[in-house]
Amino acid sequence: MSANSLPEGAAVWHSLEVDKALDLLDSNADSGLTPQEIQQRLQKYGPNELEETAGRSTWEILLDQFKNIMLLMLIGVALISGILDLIALQSGSLKPGEVPFKDTIAILAIVILNGILGYVQESRAEKALAALKKMTSPLVRVIRAARLVEIAAKELVPGDVMLLEAGMQIAADGRLIEQSNLQVRESALTGEAQSVNKQATLKLPEETDLGDRLNLVFQGTEVIQGRAKVLVTNTGMTTELGKIATMLQAVESEPTPLQQRMTQLGNVLVTGSLILVAIVVVGGVIQARGFSNIQELLEISLSMAVAVVPEGLPAVITVTLALGTQRMVRQNALIRKLPAVETLGSVTTICSDKTGTLTQNKMVVQSVFTNNKTFRVTGEGYAPTGDFQLDGQTISLEESPEISALSVACAVCNDSVLQKEQGEWAILGDPTEGALVTLAGKAGIEKDQWNNKLPRVVEFPFSSERKRMSVISQVEGVATGDASSRGVDPAIANFLQSEPYLMFTKGSPELTLARSAQIHLGNHSAPLTEEQRQKILAENDQMASKGLRVLGFAYKPLAEIPPEGSDEASEQDLVWLGLVGMLDAPRPEVRAAVQECREAGIRPVMITGDHQLTARAIATDLGIAQEGDRVLTGQELQRMTDQELEQNVDLVSIYARVSPEHKLRIVQALQRRGRFVAMTGDGVNDAPALKQADIGIAMGITGTDVSKEASDMVLLDDNFATIVSATKEGRVVYTNIRRFIKYILGSNIGEVLTIAAAPLIGLGGVPLTPLQILWMNLVTDGLPALALAVEPPEPDVMQRPPFSPRESIFARGLGSYMIRIGIIFAIITIALMWWAYQHTHAPEYQGNPDTWKTMVFTTLCIAQMGHAIAIRSNNRLTIEMNPFSNIFVLAAVVVTTILQLMLVYVPPLRDFFGTHYLTLEELGVCIGFSALMFVWIEAEKIFLRIMGKKAV
Repeated sequence: MSANSLPEGAAVWHSLEVDKALDLLDSNADSGLTPQEIQQRLQKYGPNELEETAGRSTWEILLDQFKNIMLLMLIGVALISGILDLIALQSGSLKPGEVPFKDTIAILAIVILNGILGYVQESRAEKALAALKKMTSPLVRVIRAARLVEIAAKELVPGDVMLLEAGMQIAADGRLIEQSNLQVRESALTGEAQSVNKQATLKLPEETDLGDRLNLVFQGTEVIQGRAKVLVTNTGMTTELGKIATMLQAVESEPTPLQQRMTQLGNVLVTGSLILVAIVVVGGVIQARGFSNIQELLEISLSMAVAVVPEGLPAVITVTLALGTQRMVRQNALIRKLPAVETLGSVTTICSDKTGTLTQNKMVVQSVFTNNKTFRVTGEGYAPTGDFQLDGQTISLEESPEISALSVACAVCNDSVLQKEQGEWAILGDPTEGALVTLAGKAGIEKDQWNNKLPRVVEFPFSSERKRMSVISQVEGVATGDASSRGVDPAIANFLQSEPYLMFTKGSPELTLARSAQIHLGNHSAPLTEEQRQKILAENDQMASKGLRVLGFAYKPLAEIPPEGSDEASEQDLVWLGLVGMLDAPRPEVRAAVQECREAGIRPVMITGDHQLTARAIATDLGIAQEGDRVLTGQELQRMTDQELEQNVDLVSIYARVSPEHKLRIVQALQRRGRFVAMTGDGVNDAPALKQADIGIAMGITGTDVSKEASDMVLLDDNFATIVSATKEGRVVYTNIRRFIKYILGSNIGEVLTIAAAPLIGLGGVPLTPLQILWMNLVTDGLPALALAVEPPEPDVMQRPPFSPRESIFARGLGSYMIRIGIIFAIITIALMWWAYQHTHAPEYQGNPDTWKTMVFTTLCIAQMGHAIAIRSNNRLTIEMNPFSNIFVLAAVVVTTILQLMLVYVPPLRDFFGTHYLTLEELGVCIGFSALMFVWIEAEKIFLRIMGKKAV
């Protein structure tokens, strides 16, 4: 077969016999490929590498920052201001001591700083693909032309025969040719924590899930033990890892709600500014009956353009988000992408893994069935403390000796170790066996002591075919105080007559029960009746229906050590001990977090690879779902079209036996329904879904580097409750952003209207220069806005539904508030401006006639201080609030007021900013007019309270 006729990646390799797969790839298990075949295939399939699509370059990202409409308008203002200064410089019309181009330099500095700020946020390159590439092995051993050679992994081609052994990272996807005791850890790819036993001789159905393809190996996974010979079937982007890379790169990053709102804000402000500029210029030209005053009109237009752009807003938002990330990291939520802080506040659906996030990732025994009684077991985690309860009543172990007997089997037939580390109980070994050691500890059976009383001499290990394991221990005599020459611990005294050995067996309840002939009843054994068998099987079904993982236990006294390989014969005529049911128990704090989600209008959804019964039991226990709610399995989901899934996605809160690629479809279906989705994940193939979700949340403890790089947020404690806490913080951040946008833009509108009014009411000159406006927008507005960004949350922040992520920035009355306050601001300032102009142009006035402009400047700045104090709450009066609950607002008001007065009374600053000295009378008038702003806002609150309405 030529290279051109080789099968494509769609071949279902797990459903083929080894010989058929070798024929399809025209390869030989003993000699591999020839050099000529290798060359042909390398040309056709390319190197065994993950390919990266071209992204934006650094320069493109930087230039994109200056495409923002507000920055473009500021650039235009700076250029026109520079041209006017150049004309004035050449004509010699500059005022004495005036610095040319200062407005141009200041505006361009702001533009550059805002551009750099945007670039720093956006230039964090996606590193998920780089993390994927790290999972590929650099060197690999293959058979080529009947010789064993070591080559670079990128040189592998389909048809190569690859050799694997323990500790190796697998370099390509392949079909097993032969294997010996091969175990592979595939957790990064499938999400399953336990290693997988591989078998070359299997031929599997085509629809077999990825995690159950036991005759295949996959790129990026790791060989734990054993060795194998593998036929390479897929390389590069056609491997399972390559498919993930393709999905990852196909997911396009959408602008966050905040970014969309800021774009909308810029468009509205610039459009409104240009309309006002046109009105002022046209009105000025008509008023002057010509273009004689065009330079003055241009200066007014420049000032209006600078006034309308909130130059300090990007910096204030960035600092607010950064402060939010600091608060979140203290709650174990690490934010990787800054806008995600605010985005969290818009989440309507949280799709969560079960294991480790909703649960403790610690198997805990919940129920024990022995001697025809079902005992409930209490306790948390791996701590060996808890009670045994029968019908709700705690019982003593003396009353139920069968519990001690069963607990001995749990401790002895076990390879895990329970130990205390830094004050916490932890397990070394398999979590299931860890739960059994903990159960034994609760019954007073310590594994270390019993390893001495019953030292292990032989083991029949667990395998997926046998579904059980047995250990044979030698019975050591212990002193019991009686006259017997051979004392045996009372817990097992009834197991023996004179036999020197005991065999303990655990495994599948059905298979272990089938090999049992007797049953242990408290302090003796009796023949196992059919009625008892049916009762045990019914109890097993009952436990399984509650989502418990159930194991059966039995024992058998032995006169001698059985020969090697005699497990089938030895594991007969067992004495049945009982059933143990365990569960990865829910985290105790998650129930309250789920309830908080419900109250906040957020729907929690469980997505797990676990069995549907287990998923239903946990979800019902936590309040994620109700009894009888539908569970959608991976196989059902696979058969659904995208349209069918979209119709069902709002009705299903539990997804079980789901593979990570299904997660991507679930996220997309929810998003098409208009939901705003947070998705958790830890495996490599969770990465596309994490990137697609509005908020991708990776696990900090169990998560892979790939999932972390694809995420917006990392849970440092892998805890669902942390997601809810972060969502609350996101809501607080968004509320505070809206608060300071109201504050900043209300004053900006007032500035624009004041500047526009000056020529229209016949006052000469521009009341504010671009430099003074920049001072107001950056300092007078900026410092109090930063202080408002740390305003504590309102009490009801998690007792309301999330605001729509698609709502306008002006929604819920914010736009009308800005216009209303802007007009009031302007009326107060224009009234002051008219009085000040008349005052400074009176014949008896001794000061500079332009002092009226400084009074306007000072009034606008000090009025904003009253605005900052009043806007802290939408509904409560300032006198009803604790002034020290946000000490930063008070500090910002005091500092900003002092800085403003320095511009008036410190000569060098007065010269640079073009202000004039104010008398105490003039300053008092400015403060009096400024105070009217505070009075108006407080009066609004009282009016709305009387009318029974709630403010924005």
